[in-house]
Amino acid sequence: MAQNNVSDFIYFDNNATTRVDPSVFSEMMPFFSEMYANPASSHNSGLQVKKAVEAARQQVAGLINANVDEIVFTSGATEGINFALKGLAFASQGKTHIVTSITEHSAVIDTCKYLEKIGYSVTYLNVNRNGEIDLGELVASLRPETLALCFMWVNNETGVISDVKKIYEIGRANGIYTICDATQGVGKMELDVREFADITIFSAHKMYGPKGIGAVYVSHDIGKRGKIQSIIDGGGHEHGLRSGTLNVPNIVGFGAACGIANAEMTTNERNISRLTYLLESELLRLPGVKINGAAANRLYNTVNFCKKDLDANIFIAKHSNLAVSNGSACTSQLIQPSHVLTAMGLTNEEAWSSLRVSLGKWNTDQEIKRFINCL
Repeated sequence: MAQNNVSDFIYFDNNATTRVDPSVFSEMMPFFSEMYANPASSHNSGLQVKKAVEAARQQVAGLINANVDEIVFTSGATEGINFALKGLAFASQGKTHIVTSITEHSAVIDTCKYLEKIGYSVTYLNVNRNGEIDLGELVASLRPETLALCFMWVNNETGVISDVKKIYEIGRANGIYTICDATQGVGKMELDVREFADITIFSAHKMYGPKGIGAVYVSHDIGKRGKIQSIIDGGGHEHGLRSGTLNVPNIVGFGAACGIANAEMTTNERNISRLTYLLESELLRLPGVKINGAAANRLYNTVNFCKKDLDANIFIAKHSNLAVSNGSACTSQLIQPSHVLTAMGLTNEEAWSSLRVSLGKWNTDQEIKRFINCL
């Protein structure tokens, strides 16, 4: 951002990452310079830091209504997804089948591809024009050897919200675990994780917290009964599920971000929803614009739209003081159209002509008007 005039810079890429809230940053700072002890140490300094870690764990658990000992800290959602899928697979006995969708994040798709290489089978469900799976097809895909259902709560590219509660009900009725990538939804919408999934993955940097820290909710039924295996060994940290020295400053920041999200959730939803309505209204005034997933239930901050004759890559390159996306931040550097949009039935040309706008709590009406002028 250094090359941009900050006063002119428009950041509309909050699904990729968010700016760290100043209050979060302030909470983190002492753990770089003053309270720097290892929380696994038994001396007083270490014990004081451990208290801060456990206080943050309580804040994280409180945001999703989990028990503190059901929270495992990770380096982020990608590690969490790897832990969930591989950990269940490696601990399973005789169950070798996973069901997911073709519009999942690359962390899920790539992990499933790896598991296929070593003998597991994966069913990738298709989606309709609105980016939704058919629950009847989900039920029909189940087998006696099905181990897990793995679906995202909110699609990172379109904002389409999946009926994860219903998926969880299907899983429970059939003795199958449910894994949910809730990265885009946690901190934006209320969540009671006990009615949601057996394992839920999320990350701090999507909710105004720091990068490099995430968490996995592992239900007592799985974690305490040894039904999931650690994929990082070496010390038995995090209830024996994820070894390694804890990233204390980021954990403290994660806890602070969760506390702020809890306090601000209703206000943020109201304010950002109004901005999203303004954005969509102005977009639909332009010729050749359609909203991708318009008829679906979508997260209030995300608008993915296609504009005829727009080259998204050229548009992004041309407007250096504007941050929007042509897909997922994890795959946008690849020279290929969005796998999410093409799965929803868009042509390659339409996918190349699509942009994702993801709004945050600091965006303004004026920024939307300037963006429309750019188009």
